[in-house]
Amino acid sequence: MPVADLPLRDIHIPEAIGWWPPAIGWWLVLVMTPLLLGMLYWLYRRLTRKTAVKTARQLLKALQNDPSLDDRAKIAQLSALLRRVAVSIDARREVAGLAGQDWLRYLDRSLKGAPFSEGPGRVFLDLPYRKAAPFEPAVRDVFQLCEDWLKAQRKRKK
Repeated sequence: MPVADLPLRDIHIPEAIGWWPPAIGWWLVLVMTPLLLGMLYWLYRRLTRKTAVKTARQLLKALQNDPSLDDRAKIAQLSALLRRVAVSIDARREVAGLAGQDWLRYLDRSLKGAPFSEGPGRVFLDLPYRKAAPFEPAVRDVFQLCEDWLKAQRKRKK
C-alpha cells in the first residue's frame, strides 16, 4: 500500500483545560491564606503587647529615678503611662473612656484583690484633690503596684 493511501486523520488539538476542579496547589493556597493571615494577626498582637509593656517598664524605671520631678508630678505621669499601656494592649473602645472608679476597677482586673480601688492605687483617683502634703501611701508603694500590674500584663493571654 502506498504511503499516500494510508487513512490518516488530521491533528486534533485537545480541548481547553477547564477551570474546575482546580489543581491541588490552588486548594492549598485557599486553605493556607486564612491560616497565614490569622497567624500574622496573632503575631502582630503579641509583639505589640510585649513591646508596649517592655517600653512601659523602662519608662517606669526612668520616671521613678527622675530627681527633677516631685511626687505629685511622678504620680500624674505614672497615671498617663498606665493609660497609654492599657490603650495599647486592649481594645481602645474598652479602655479609653474609663475614668474614676471604673478605671481603677479595670486596673484591678489583672491583680489579686483590689489594690487600685482600695489600696495604694487609689492615689490616681484622689491626686487632683489632694493638698501638697506628703502622699499616703508612699510613692514607692504606688510604683511597686504599677510594676506588678505591668508584670501581670506580660503574663495575661489575649
